[in-house]
Amino acid sequence: MNSQTERLTLTGGAGVIEALRDAPQMAEGQAPKGVAVIAHPHPLFGGTMDNKVVQTLARAFVQCGYTAVRFNFRGVGASAGEHDAGKGEAQDLLAVVRQVAPQGPIALAGFSFGAFVTSHALTELWPEGRVQKTVLVGTAASRFEVAPIPQDAHEQTLVIHGEADDTVELSAVMDWARPQILPVTVIPQVGHFFHGQLPLLKSLVVRHLQSQ
Repeated sequence: MNSQTERLTLTGGAGVIEALRDAPQMAEGQAPKGVAVIAHPHPLFGGTMDNKVVQTLARAFVQCGYTAVRFNFRGVGASAGEHDAGKGEAQDLLAVVRQVAPQGPIALAGFSFGAFVTSHALTELWPEGRVQKTVLVGTAASRFEVAPIPQDAHEQTLVIHGEADDTVELSAVMDWARPQILPVTVIPQVGHFFHGQLPLLKSLVVRHLQSQ
Protein backbone atom coordinates (compact mmCIF):
# COMPACT_ATOMS: atom_id res chain seq x y z
CA MET A 1 0.00 0.00 0.00
CA ASN A 2 2.89 2.35 0.78
CA SER A 3 6.57 2.27 1.73
CA GLN A 4 5.56 1.81 5.37
CA THR A 5 3.71 -1.45 4.64
CA GLU A 6 5.21 -4.23 6.75
CA ARG A 7 5.15 -7.88 5.66
CA LEU A 8 4.21 -10.34 8.37
CA THR A 9 4.47 -14.12 8.55
CA LEU A 10 1.86 -15.47 10.95
CA THR A 11 0.71 -18.99 11.82
CA GLY A 12 -2.73 -20.56 11.41
CA GLY A 13 -4.31 -23.99 11.54
CA ALA A 14 -3.07 -24.80 8.02
CA GLY A 15 0.42 -23.35 8.54
CA VAL A 16 1.90 -20.03 7.44
CA ILE A 17 -0.41 -17.01 6.97
CA GLU A 18 0.92 -14.19 4.79
CA ALA A 19 -0.11 -10.72 5.99
CA LEU A 20 0.53 -7.00 5.50
CA ARG A 21 0.38 -4.36 8.22
CA ASP A 22 -0.01 -0.59 7.79
CA ALA A 23 0.41 1.68 10.80
CA PRO A 24 -1.11 5.16 11.08
CA GLN A 25 1.07 8.22 11.55
CA MET A 26 0.52 9.25 15.14
CA ALA A 27 1.62 12.32 17.07
CA GLU A 28 4.41 11.71 19.55
CA GLY A 29 3.10 9.91 22.62
CA GLN A 30 -0.13 8.86 20.91
CA ALA A 31 -1.02 5.23 20.33
CA PRO A 32 -3.21 3.82 17.51
CA LYS A 33 -6.93 3.44 18.34
CA GLY A 34 -6.68 -0.29 17.83
CA VAL A 35 -5.94 -2.97 15.24
CA ALA A 36 -8.26 -3.57 12.28
CA VAL A 37 -8.16 -7.00 10.63
CA ILE A 38 -9.54 -7.06 7.07
CA ALA A 39 -10.66 -10.16 5.13
CA HIS A 40 -10.51 -10.50 1.33
CA PRO A 41 -13.02 -11.86 -1.25
CA HIS A 42 -13.38 -15.44 -2.47
CA PRO A 43 -10.01 -17.19 -2.96
CA LEU A 44 -11.31 -19.41 -5.79
CA PHE A 45 -12.29 -16.32 -7.82
CA GLY A 46 -9.03 -14.40 -7.53
CA GLY A 47 -9.59 -12.80 -4.12
CA THR A 48 -6.44 -11.72 -2.28
CA MET A 49 -5.36 -9.20 0.33
CA ASP A 50 -4.34 -6.91 -2.58
CA ASN A 51 -7.95 -6.55 -3.78
CA LYS A 52 -8.82 -2.87 -4.41
CA VAL A 53 -11.77 -2.85 -1.99
CA VAL A 54 -9.64 -4.46 0.73
CA GLN A 55 -6.92 -1.85 0.17
CA THR A 56 -9.56 0.91 0.33
CA LEU A 57 -10.79 -0.44 3.67
CA ALA A 58 -7.21 -0.55 4.97
CA ARG A 59 -6.66 3.09 3.94
CA ALA A 60 -9.86 4.15 5.71
CA PHE A 61 -8.81 2.47 8.95
CA VAL A 62 -5.28 3.92 8.79
CA GLN A 63 -6.70 7.41 8.15
CA CYS A 64 -8.82 7.01 11.28
CA GLY A 65 -5.90 6.00 13.49
CA TYR A 66 -6.08 2.22 13.36
CA THR A 67 -3.29 -0.17 12.47
CA ALA A 68 -4.64 -2.11 9.48
CA VAL A 69 -3.78 -5.78 8.93
CA ARG A 70 -4.89 -7.65 5.83
CA PHE A 71 -3.94 -11.24 5.15
CA ASN A 72 -4.25 -14.03 2.61
CA PHE A 73 -6.58 -16.88 3.48
CA ARG A 74 -5.22 -20.44 3.37
CA GLY A 75 -4.12 -21.47 -0.12
CA VAL A 76 -3.74 -17.88 -1.36
CA GLY A 77 -0.34 -16.34 -2.15
CA ALA A 78 2.24 -17.54 0.37
CA SER A 79 -0.42 -18.74 2.88
CA ALA A 80 -0.31 -22.51 3.40
CA GLY A 81 -3.21 -24.93 3.07
CA GLU A 82 -6.20 -25.07 0.77
CA HIS A 83 -9.63 -23.46 0.51
CA ASP A 84 -12.06 -24.61 3.23
CA ALA A 85 -15.38 -22.96 2.22
CA GLY A 86 -15.29 -20.51 5.13
CA LYS A 87 -14.79 -22.67 8.20
CA GLY A 88 -10.98 -22.81 8.06
CA GLU A 89 -10.89 -19.21 6.85
CA ALA A 90 -12.74 -18.05 9.98
CA GLN A 91 -10.11 -19.87 12.02
CA ASP A 92 -7.43 -18.07 9.97
CA LEU A 93 -9.00 -14.71 10.80
CA LEU A 94 -9.17 -15.54 14.51
CA ALA A 95 -5.54 -16.72 14.43
CA VAL A 96 -4.49 -13.40 12.86
CA VAL A 97 -6.37 -11.44 15.55
CA ARG A 98 -4.76 -13.48 18.34
CA GLN A 99 -1.28 -12.76 16.97
CA VAL A 100 -1.48 -9.12 15.83
CA ALA A 101 -3.84 -7.95 18.61
CA PRO A 102 -3.66 -10.34 21.58
CA GLN A 103 -5.15 -7.59 23.73
CA GLY A 104 -6.66 -4.14 23.36
CA PRO A 105 -9.29 -2.73 20.97
CA ILE A 106 -9.88 -4.33 17.58
CA ALA A 107 -11.99 -3.71 14.50
CA LEU A 108 -13.12 -6.21 11.88
CA ALA A 109 -13.85 -5.72 8.19
CA GLY A 110 -14.46 -7.92 5.18
CA PHE A 111 -15.44 -7.77 1.52
CA SER A 112 -17.74 -10.31 -0.18
CA PHE A 113 -16.65 -13.82 0.96
CA GLY A 114 -14.48 -11.97 3.50
CA ALA A 115 -17.58 -10.30 4.96
CA PHE A 116 -19.21 -13.72 5.41
CA VAL A 117 -16.09 -14.99 7.21
CA THR A 118 -15.91 -11.80 9.29
CA SER A 119 -19.52 -12.27 10.47
CA HIS A 120 -18.59 -15.62 12.02
CA ALA A 121 -15.39 -14.24 13.56
CA LEU A 122 -17.44 -11.39 15.07
CA THR A 123 -19.77 -13.94 16.71
CA GLU A 124 -16.71 -15.50 18.34
CA LEU A 125 -14.97 -12.27 19.35
CA TRP A 126 -17.87 -10.04 20.40
CA PRO A 127 -18.22 -11.53 23.92
CA GLU A 128 -14.62 -10.46 24.66
CA GLY A 129 -15.73 -6.81 24.56
CA ARG A 130 -12.82 -5.70 22.34
CA VAL A 131 -14.52 -5.14 18.96
CA GLN A 132 -15.05 -1.41 18.45
CA LYS A 133 -16.20 -1.33 14.82
CA THR A 134 -17.24 -3.79 12.11
CA VAL A 135 -17.50 -3.05 8.37
CA LEU A 136 -19.10 -5.52 5.94
CA VAL A 137 -18.95 -4.68 2.22
CA GLY A 138 -20.69 -6.64 -0.55
CA THR A 139 -21.64 -9.29 2.01
CA ALA A 140 -21.95 -12.67 0.25
CA ALA A 141 -25.38 -13.50 1.65
CA SER A 142 -26.64 -15.18 -1.54
CA ARG A 143 -23.84 -17.76 -1.51
CA PHE A 144 -23.08 -18.43 2.15
CA GLU A 145 -24.79 -18.53 5.51
CA VAL A 146 -23.76 -15.19 6.96
CA ALA A 147 -23.94 -15.12 10.76
CA PRO A 148 -26.38 -12.67 12.35
CA ILE A 149 -24.78 -9.63 13.93
CA PRO A 150 -25.04 -9.61 17.75
CA GLN A 151 -27.86 -7.25 18.69
CA ASP A 152 -25.68 -4.99 20.82
CA ALA A 153 -23.12 -4.75 17.99
CA HIS A 154 -25.56 -3.17 15.50
CA GLU A 155 -24.59 0.44 16.23
CA GLN A 156 -20.91 -0.37 15.70
CA THR A 157 -21.57 -2.26 12.45
CA LEU A 158 -21.66 -0.74 8.96
CA VAL A 159 -23.11 -2.86 6.13
CA ILE A 160 -22.55 -1.41 2.63
CA HIS A 161 -23.91 -2.83 -0.62
CA GLY A 162 -24.12 -1.73 -4.22
CA GLU A 163 -27.61 -1.39 -5.68
CA ALA A 164 -26.45 -2.89 -8.99
CA ASP A 165 -24.40 -5.74 -7.48
CA ASP A 166 -24.80 -8.70 -9.88
CA THR A 167 -22.48 -10.99 -7.89
CA VAL A 168 -24.46 -10.77 -4.65
CA GLU A 169 -27.94 -9.39 -5.23
CA LEU A 170 -29.04 -6.66 -2.85
CA SER A 171 -32.23 -8.64 -2.14
CA ALA A 172 -30.16 -11.44 -0.58
CA VAL A 173 -28.47 -9.01 1.80
CA MET A 174 -31.83 -7.49 2.70
CA ASP A 175 -33.22 -10.98 3.39
CA TRP A 176 -30.32 -11.53 5.80
CA ALA A 177 -30.60 -8.09 7.42
CA ARG A 178 -34.40 -7.86 7.65
CA PRO A 179 -35.01 -10.29 10.54
CA GLN A 180 -32.31 -8.51 12.52
CA ILE A 181 -33.61 -4.99 11.71
CA LEU A 182 -29.99 -4.34 10.73
CA PRO A 183 -29.52 -1.18 8.60
CA VAL A 184 -27.91 -1.55 5.17
CA THR A 185 -26.29 1.41 3.40
CA VAL A 186 -27.05 1.10 -0.33
CA ILE A 187 -24.97 2.94 -2.92
CA PRO A 188 -27.09 3.59 -6.05
CA GLN A 189 -25.94 2.24 -9.45
CA VAL A 190 -22.84 0.58 -7.97
CA GLY A 191 -21.73 -2.98 -8.73
CA HIS A 192 -19.97 -5.55 -6.57
CA PHE A 193 -16.44 -4.17 -6.96
CA PHE A 194 -17.37 -0.48 -6.53
CA HIS A 195 -15.69 0.48 -9.83
CA GLY A 196 -15.36 4.26 -9.95
CA GLN A 197 -16.80 4.64 -6.44
CA LEU A 198 -13.95 3.53 -4.18
CA PRO A 199 -13.48 7.12 -2.87
CA LEU A 200 -17.16 7.17 -1.87
CA LEU A 201 -16.81 3.77 -0.20
CA LYS A 202 -13.79 5.04 1.73
CA SER A 203 -15.59 8.21 2.86
CA LEU A 204 -18.57 6.20 4.15
CA VAL A 205 -16.26 3.91 6.12
CA VAL A 206 -14.31 6.87 7.52
CA ARG A 207 -17.57 8.51 8.63
CA HIS A 208 -18.56 5.29 10.42
CA LEU A 209 -15.17 4.93 12.10
CA GLN A 210 -15.21 8.55 13.29
CA SER A 211 -18.71 8.26 14.78
CA GLN A 212 -18.93 7.66 18.49
